Amino acid sequence: MTKKNFILAAAVCGLILASCKKQKADFARANEETETSSKIAIGFSIDTLAIERWRRDCDVFLNTAKDLGADVIVQNSGNSVEVQNQQIEYLVKRGVKAVVIVPKDAESLGESVRLAKSKGIPVISYDRLLRNSPIDLYVTIDSHAVGTLMAQELLRKKPRGAFFCIYGPEEDFNMTLIRRGVESAIKDSRAKIVYNYWTDGWNYDLSYRKMAELLKAGSYPDAVIAGNDAVADSIIRAIGEFAPGRDIAVGGQDADIAGCQNVVNGKQAVTIYKPISELAAKSAEIAVALARGKSVKECGSINGSIDNGAGQIPVLWLHPTAVTAENMDEIVIKSGFHTRQEVYRN
Repeated sequence: MTKKNFILAAAVCGLILASCKKQKADFARANEETETSSKIAIGFSIDTLAIERWRRDCDVFLNTAKDLGADVIVQNSGNSVEVQNQQIEYLVKRGVKAVVIVPKDAESLGESVRLAKSKGIPVISYDRLLRNSPIDLYVTIDSHAVGTLMAQELLRKKPRGAFFCIYGPEEDFNMTLIRRGVESAIKDSRAKIVYNYWTDGWNYDLSYRKMAELLKAGSYPDAVIAGNDAVADSIIRAIGEFAPGRDIAVGGQDADIAGCQNVVNGKQAVTIYKPISELAAKSAEIAVALARGKSVKECGSINGSIDNGAGQIPVLWLHPTAVTAENMDEIVIKSGFHTRQEVYRN
């Protein structure tokens, strides 16, 4: 073989080898894509991830679903009802096998939910109840009990006097349930609710301004019920600025890190611990089961029902716990929800 022919043969062999390698890589990539595309996809639609609590929910949900062999497509609407409707429609078009929704507005997602249902996609309402929508399941922590526990603990501190209630947004149906729990606990006491306020869009500047306005006008409550710990923190800030030294008991919910720190520092009387990790994990387990064709009844764990305006909806209720400085270690730290260092760092 001449030198010229040898070089030509070597080049041809090189091209054949490269082609084989490429075919092998393409085949592997095709297999990988097929394997990925065969995974069950679940949609998770949430109104915001700006709040610490929701980031925790989302992380647990994602990790649990992944462990069960499902992919999760997360859509964050940034506190916009219009965007959340569009994102749910997008999830339907993506062909997800189940949709989990944390609604911005309890009453405004019915059309998107009906679209999902028309495609045979099961819908879970997560922690906040979707009203007048044909959902398959409501998974939540008992918000009526949250309000009852918060009020009961504040009544131990302030058994009589004026109570202010500064809730979250009125369109969040959990606030309605919390309010009912608060009022049921207070109705036979010597305390009286003298003021109710709804914080639009969970805007903590609004709750701060409202509390500051009331204090500057000389309206001093004995206790304040807050929609969550972030609202409570804004109220505590206003009290520190406009009523320093006054003994005003404040209650919140979620046991977020700032709320727990306020409790152990004596600035907040109570926060309500909600088993969020359990809620998110169970919701992911049920969503994967529904996506694989199981019925709600086959998923188990259902322990109640609620009328959402469209019918009786099966519910998985989890139960909250009141947390004070006295039981912080036992409830929050022992459960691993926060570390001791985080809670007591100040």
